[in-house]
Amino acid sequence: MKSLLCLSLLAFATATYAQTGPVKVEVKQTDGRYELLRGRKPYFINGAGGGQFPERIKAYGGNSIRTWGTSGADKVLAEANKNGLTVMLGLDVARERHGFDYNNPEAVAGQLQKLRAEVLKYKDNPAVLFWGIGNELNLEYTNPKVWDAVQQIAQMIHEVDPNHPTSTVLAGCNKKEVDYIKAKCPAVDILSINTYAGLAAIPQQIRTTGWTGPYVVAEWGPTGHWESPVTPWKASVEETSSQKAAVYQSRYESSVAKDKTQCLGTYVFLWGQKQERTPTWYGIFTEDGKESEVVDVMQYLWSGQWPKNRAPHLASLRLSGQQATDNVYLLPGQSYPVVATVTDPDKDPLTYRWELLPESTDLKSGGDRESRPVAIPGLVSAGAKAQTTLKAPAKAGAYRLFVYTYDGHDNVATANIPFYVKEK
Repeated sequence: MKSLLCLSLLAFATATYAQTGPVKVEVKQTDGRYELLRGRKPYFINGAGGGQFPERIKAYGGNSIRTWGTSGADKVLAEANKNGLTVMLGLDVARERHGFDYNNPEAVAGQLQKLRAEVLKYKDNPAVLFWGIGNELNLEYTNPKVWDAVQQIAQMIHEVDPNHPTSTVLAGCNKKEVDYIKAKCPAVDILSINTYAGLAAIPQQIRTTGWTGPYVVAEWGPTGHWESPVTPWKASVEETSSQKAAVYQSRYESSVAKDKTQCLGTYVFLWGQKQERTPTWYGIFTEDGKESEVVDVMQYLWSGQWPKNRAPHLASLRLSGQQATDNVYLLPGQSYPVVATVTDPDKDPLTYRWELLPESTDLKSGGDRESRPVAIPGLVSAGAKAQTTLKAPAKAGAYRLFVYTYDGHDNVATANIPFYVKEK
């Protein structure tokens, strides 16, 4: 792991966050510029979506965690207080695409009462920064009454909690939903947006849609699977960890980092690991907690300092001489050369792990939980290094070959190539 000059930071954090009651958070506008104030002091959000490693967020210069609901909130808030972090605390508002009927007044009222109990439970915790009312309620929806429900929830929060602003989180930023929120949700204080390849355009989009208030980017990260090149067999092509690091840095520095009038900060996605299309697409850590080059970038963006030991840099991965975007077809049972080109900035010796997975078929939308495909053993030799051989599976179909390259200092580079085994 990177140098955790954590001890002094944590000692400071413990002293600073010894408070047991709520800390007043408010949005202020001065000279046309919006600012978040926490305890009357300016607070720009350098946040992480998901709090799997809260001590690392703090050590690398971050200051906040985002959740999508209150499941596990007691633990998240306790860890946040321990590490001197705040929490954008999500409220899990039902989505129409999951079968909730916003034309049913009893269901809407029941949800409001459930959320009221959650707000009352957590509103006085000193780590709470603001409330996130739902996540991507505009995704695959048809009933605009959802925004009436958001307004009722925001009003309820203001009635019972005078110390924390309200927000609702959109998938992307378009005028139709912004107009609904402006018209129907005056009790929403902050507009939050989830975006991926579109991060660089957000400041301009915000202004184009007519939103003149403050906003937070509540999720941002790599190029999304819906935004990426797609093979003829419908497999999205994932960026390598090094390509991701480059786009995280360039998109952030060219966009929200320059918006000094409306942007209150961001939450990078995902501070942890998850299976979504692949086991590596959205998490900036591996399943065993190793850190990709993206984590180096986040430390630099948050603190202005690069870590002392940097992650390996993966320049390319080729299967049978082809890249992931080349639509790789293989013949069953045949052997093909594989080459990963990886360097380490610190000249650390590198080790490699190869994994073959069938292409995932448990595909969801909006970040819903997916199951991880079961690895296929024995088709890449054990102990393989940067150059090895893949024996194509005997069964026709879609697969991905993954490489994980480790530097011995808890850093990793990752990449994968989708390929299709043809019938003989």
